[in-house]
Amino acid sequence: MPRPHYLAVLDRSGLLTALARFDPHVAGTPPLGLDLPASDIDVICQATDAEAFARTLWDFASAFDGFAIHQWKSDGRPVVASFHLDGWPVEVFGDPRPVARQPGWRHFEIERRLLGLGGDGLRAAVMRRRRDGLKTEPAFARVLGLEGDPYTALLTLDEMPDPDIVRMLKSRLT
Repeated sequence: MPRPHYLAVLDRSGLLTALARFDPHVAGTPPLGLDLPASDIDVICQATDAEAFARTLWDFASAFDGFAIHQWKSDGRPVVASFHLDGWPVEVFGDPRPVARQPGWRHFEIERRLLGLGGDGLRAAVMRRRRDGLKTEPAFARVLGLEGDPYTALLTLDEMPDPDIVRMLKSRLT
């Protein structure tokens, strides 16, 4: 039986409402149309009060299958929770920085922009790499011929003008 659409799952669950004071943003492969059967729903939040964020997640999701929560020891000490909702793995990430400045959101925005400029050819090339086992950022980096750490390399495209990206895409996808 196929999984329900990720937006329907989020709407029915009330997760985004529960996290409203933490500015939740849905990111990752489902909104990009790059999801695979094992893909998760990513929710990125601004959590300046890690304890309140963790308490909210505990109150909302601790009874769900696979619930786990932890706090990183570095890089702003974000809180990360994972659990399952209606057949979908979910990961909720709370960092003290505004969502727009968090690397996960920046990757998502860059990938959305690239797909908008690269169209079906780029989507198909990235999906081939994803089906071969690569995560999203490494798949984009491989298709685009980006050197070094794929997560860092993708962020370098943030300031690149659209005409330059289009030229790069044409050279990589032809």
